[in-house]
Amino acid sequence: MKKYLKAVFAVVLAVALLLPLAACGNKTEKIKIAVPNDTTNEARALLLLEDQGFIKLKEGAGITATILDIVENPHEIEFSEVEAAQLPNILQDVDYAVINSNFAISAGLNPAKDALALEGSSSAYANIVAVKEGNENAPLVKALVAALESKAVADFITEKYDGSVVSVVENPTDGYDPDLDYAALAGQTISVAASPTPHAEILAIAKDLLATKDITLDIQEYSDYVVPNNVVEDGTVLANYFQHVPYLDDFNAENGTHIVSVAAIHVEPLGLYGGKQANLDALK
Repeated sequence: MKKYLKAVFAVVLAVALLLPLAACGNKTEKIKIAVPNDTTNEARALLLLEDQGFIKLKEGAGITATILDIVENPHEIEFSEVEAAQLPNILQDVDYAVINSNFAISAGLNPAKDALALEGSSSAYANIVAVKEGNENAPLVKALVAALESKAVADFITEKYDGSVVSVVENPTDGYDPDLDYAALAGQTISVAASPTPHAEILAIAKDLLATKDITLDIQEYSDYVVPNNVVEDGTVLANYFQHVPYLDDFNAENGTHIVSVAAIHVEPLGLYGGKQANLDALK
């Protein structure tokens, strides 16, 4: 009997000792946030988190900041650097993720309604039309830019995306360049690489405008950030529409490419989305 009581006592004592450790382990479980792994978008994500007061970056980190530039992390957030297009796919596996609006929209998220925090609409990150250096003044490029700077496109962006995507064209036109000889361009094709959402959707409006001048717009959809620049560089397509200038500058520097911006069309604010967490309480 005494042996039995000793055994029971030992089990109870072991459980009593382990319970505080288990509770402590749950309490110290780190919050996981996924961010884009490309240089400029990772920096944007970290700046958004800093603006919300969740972290602090070292002074001057700016648009090249990485997780190595975090100097204060009071919530002991654990960061995962993930390819931007894959962030919606791993959202359920992390507490939060900072996602580019184009990928968020494609995944069925509404940045204006679903984001727990949203980046400001800075024109520094406006999505651009880009071409290989030397093609800036090509008539077909000018025709494409004119169509994208139209009131029809600006109105479409406002009505379709309801603040999730914002036009940055200050003085929209009828969509046609008065200095171009459209008759000479009739029968020709403009090839453009673009992300499916919202870029290809916006280009569809430009396509209708160009069709009235018998110019065909060939929209080629890509789901990543690398190939669209490569196909412009090698001449496979004339232009692309998916990125902002800071990303393009970084891409050119890293890859030795010669791609330039010819027009800024819209901005897509980055958003912080809840995965395992439905709100920001875990960060308060």
